[in-house]
Amino acid sequence: MDAACTAEQDEIRRTLREIVAKRCGPDDVRAAVRTRAGHDTALWDTLAGRVGLPGLAVPETYGGVGCGPLELALAAEELGRALTPSPFLATAALAAPLLLAAGTPAQRAALLPPIAAGERTATLAVPGTALTTALALTGDNHGDWAGGGRAGGIQATAADGAWRLYGQADQVLDGHSADLLLVAAHTGGFARSRTRLFVVRGDAPGLVRTRLTALDETRAQARLELRDVAAELLGEGEVDEGVAEALAGTGELAAAVLAAEAVGAADQALTRTVAYVKEREQFGRAIGSFQAVKHRLADVYVGVQAARSAAYYAAWAAGAGAEPGAGVALAQALEA
Repeated sequence: MDAACTAEQDEIRRTLREIVAKRCGPDDVRAAVRTRAGHDTALWDTLAGRVGLPGLAVPETYGGVGCGPLELALAAEELGRALTPSPFLATAALAAPLLLAAGTPAQRAALLPPIAAGERTATLAVPGTALTTALALTGDNHGDWAGGGRAGGIQATAADGAWRLYGQADQVLDGHSADLLLVAAHTGGFARSRTRLFVVRGDAPGLVRTRLTALDETRAQARLELRDVAAELLGEGEVDEGVAEALAGTGELAAAVLAAEAVGAADQALTRTVAYVKEREQFGRAIGSFQAVKHRLADVYVGVQAARSAAYYAAWAAGAGAEPGAGVALAQALEA
């Protein structure tokens, strides 16, 4: 891994920081999260147009920029500095990688270009609250988290070659506004249980979407109720082993992106703290001149830099097929 950024990566970082600084002040963020979409749609259009944000890691063949996970992490770090509410995580770090990993050539050609252009947003929906399980972030994802043939979860049935979905998914990132949903559902009943992925249009009849109240308003979530909803099977074949692998690979990427986002937030908090201790005076001198404050800020600085290194490595590893490190990077970044 080369730790130095390329000229293109520096330009992505510089452009994003410039846009975010102008458009994502505290008041802007508060206003954006209270809109129906949960984010500033005009800002999202700008990010898509100037940086190609939703298609950063989408191949040029499908209308993307043709970069990789490391560029996604750099973008997430800049968005994290202002806690920018956007469909970036759900669209670029969850849905697009899954389409690339599990979709057929025809599905990729049809679905990825409008996502890369910012014309459509997308997300991943899994039964209940099993997202971290599905992405193999909290253990093996080969279990019955999608329903296992029992009541609950999301069930898929086929009749005359058409698939229909029944069930519910909670805490779906940007699920209330996404134009395209990738839904994990259970097929085959109890005897031939398997998990498969399906494509569902956001305006499909029978789909009920309810935005939820979240502790973090910048991370919009929704409950999806699927009542006999028409769906298209993502990929082909009868074996779900590829689905588990695709979800696990996407989980590694998403964890690296989240780690980078947390690093951006931590670095901005440190920057603002340093500026404050230079101005705040006590006993006739700036508190930043006190040795105890200097030592504490030095420790914080080391923690943030270590978390950044771990996040960058995790993103690089996700693209290079190296030993994964996203779980450790995410834990370290969140602590920082």
